[in-house]
Amino acid sequence: MAGLKIVCALLAVPLLLAQGEVRVVFDRAVEDFRAGRIAESTAGFDRVARMSPATAPHLWQRGIALYYAGRYRDCRKQFESHRTVNPDDVENAAWHFLCVARAESPERARKALLPVGPDSRVPMREIYRMFRGELTPEQVLAAGGDRIDGQFYANLYVGLYAEATGDTERAARHIAIAADDRFAAAQYMHMVARVHRDLRTGSR
Repeated sequence: MAGLKIVCALLAVPLLLAQGEVRVVFDRAVEDFRAGRIAESTAGFDRVARMSPATAPHLWQRGIALYYAGRYRDCRKQFESHRTVNPDDVENAAWHFLCVARAESPERARKALLPVGPDSRVPMREIYRMFRGELTPEQVLAAGGDRIDGQFYANLYVGLYAEATGDTERAARHIAIAADDRFAAAQYMHMVARVHRDLRTGSR
């Protein structure tokens, strides 16, 4: 999220996370991630998972931090676990792809792509088809349309997909667009775009 404190309901995690020490550890892990302290962030999220096993499958934030930490097999397991509590989410399948592509190959990642349900957000359907190899990045960008959220998600996931498949120039271009301040309403995922940009450019 854009602010220093994370609203539990907006992150779609159990209410028990808002209680006591677990919530303090979670908030610190998020702030470490925002600041580019990836090792500290993953350690915090790991601690949340140990302290509250019922919360662990919900921690998609942990999966993203694990990706940037290079812990790709743990990352894959986190998103496979998250699917048990959020089976419709295209973003979960996309991040699972990214983890597998890094640990193995884009071809293996495509074969292992998680199934999803009806994710109605624009342009999630097209993003999923891009990761399946059925649509081009250009088609995803076109599907983003004129909506600010559609443009954000199209650029973010085109950038992430391009990096995973070896097109680093295109990846940098689209991640830079997604990290622009005009997309701040995307909150947590906008923060991810900014962290990604800064880590890849050495700004952190």
